[in-house]
Amino acid sequence: MSIKLKATVPNLTAIPLLVLLFAGHVLAQTAPASPDHPWHFPGERQMEDDAKHFRQSRLSIEPDRTYSLAELVDFAERNNPETRVAWEGAKARGAALHIAQSELYPALAAVVLSQVHREDVLFNSSFVRQTVAAFGPALQLDYTMFDFGARAGRIATARAELAAANFAFNDTHRKIIFQVADTYYRLLNAVGQVEAAETSLLNAKTVQEAAEDRLEHGLATLPDVLEARSATAQAEYDLQSVRGAEVIARGDLATTLGIAPTVNIRVQPLDELPAPEMHDDSIDQLLDRASQQRPDLLQQLAGVKAAEGRVREARAAYYPSVKFESAADGQYQYGWQQQLPPSRRTGLTGAAAVRIDWTIFDGGARKNNLLNAEAIRNAAAAQAEVTVDQIADEVWRSYSNVKTALRQRQAATALLEAASQSYAAAVEAYGYGVRNLLDVTAAQRALAQARTADVAARTEVLDTLADLAFRTGDLMRIGGSKDQP
Repeated sequence: MSIKLKATVPNLTAIPLLVLLFAGHVLAQTAPASPDHPWHFPGERQMEDDAKHFRQSRLSIEPDRTYSLAELVDFAERNNPETRVAWEGAKARGAALHIAQSELYPALAAVVLSQVHREDVLFNSSFVRQTVAAFGPALQLDYTMFDFGARAGRIATARAELAAANFAFNDTHRKIIFQVADTYYRLLNAVGQVEAAETSLLNAKTVQEAAEDRLEHGLATLPDVLEARSATAQAEYDLQSVRGAEVIARGDLATTLGIAPTVNIRVQPLDELPAPEMHDDSIDQLLDRASQQRPDLLQQLAGVKAAEGRVREARAAYYPSVKFESAADGQYQYGWQQQLPPSRRTGLTGAAAVRIDWTIFDGGARKNNLLNAEAIRNAAAAQAEVTVDQIADEVWRSYSNVKTALRQRQAATALLEAASQSYAAAVEAYGYGVRNLLDVTAAQRALAQARTADVAARTEVLDTLADLAFRTGDLMRIGGSKDQP
């Protein structure tokens, strides 16, 4: 009986593979065992650190500077990330146009080939092993001479898509300009409401002090004093409410500018703004300007042009394409056979051809591609017509809102003047004992409402005028990026 021992040498190449598989299993992100706990995974901390950088403002606000609306618009256009998103999109479309235009030129490729070929060749009644080693560079030239408009269709599509991207970029500026104006006017309204509420609180305290003084001298009753105190408390409550609205409005404006909402911005007050004016443009003139200036409408019209380019390309697929192909290569070959001396060869070879490609049958693919392209073009044209109708409705509504706001502004001015006179007369009469405190508090509430309405009406005129300029596209005349692609 004999015993044989066999030693097996491990496969060293398998060890690194096992290590990688084990490491991948350990580091892989797996779902948590139950949904009642957060999911933490490797790399989470790095992502959290990266997220902190997005909160950093690209530009800084000067804390001691008072910004006008034009300066705020300029700041937002340079700092708001939405403008860069649209800009990069337009640049990408420009690169796509150059790619499409490159098809008009020949393509030249350089190739270097090195290979060894070994085989057994039958020679007489036996096989002879033959080995050939070859090395050589080559140049290959391909050029589409004629394709019945396929390349022209792709170029037209790319050019129209570039125009659409540029219009989208302009529309981004139009929207940002309006957002800045809208949030700015809302902030002015909130600041004005705070000032009106502070004045109303001061008036309420004055009336309360007068009621308490008259109570001490036996000229008023305790219910009068309680009524005055209630009016003061209500005025204090209203003041805190509008102060909260002012804080929110400041945060909205800062966010629109592309900075943190905690940054305090000093803006030009309402009293320093020039009186708004409504131009004598007719509604027809406004509609005409909107149809010529609105970037979103022009973007859709460019989309129709792009769809027409795809239709042209789909039609060209029915026709043949003519291509020129040529190649030139130099070769160095070295070979040897069994029982024979080796040999070598150096030479230059080449070829040239004109090729015609024409699809005779494709199962209806070209037909359906053409139908699809035509349907997309027709849908784009119909959507542009829908947008025209929507723009007309927007302009008409905004135009009507401006007219209404101007009339409300006149009414609010008259209301404030009348309420101020009524309140002054009521306080004076109350001092002489002719009017009771209920009349004074009623006049005080009416005056507070008139102040609120006056501030709201003044800012509403500005906001509706900005909205009308936004709907007609006139905002593009006011602002816009200086660095358009």
